[in-house]
Amino acid sequence: MKFVTVRDFRSRPTHVWKELKASDEMVLTSNGKPIALLTSISEESLEPTLHLLRKAKTLASVYSIQTKAQSDGLSKMSLDEINQEIGRVRQGRQ
Repeated sequence: MKFVTVRDFRSRPTHVWKELKASDEMVLTSNGKPIALLTSISEESLEPTLHLLRKAKTLASVYSIQTKAQSDGLSKMSLDEINQEIGRVRQGRQ
């Protein structure tokens, strides 16, 4: 995968677009850290691509929550314990 800096993106946009067309995906970096993913799409693939990206981000969030629950020992809670916790949180919001 190719990487492009924010500086190059600003100063040489034509070069970046040509590289993107050739490589299909690029990672945009700022101070050496990734900040965005650039991917080539067409008018026809815009909606399906957005749908898949949103789905992937949702799955990554769920995985992160599950991993944290396991590390905190919360994955062993019973359904009754879960419902009690939900009830406590709801009461605190009122």
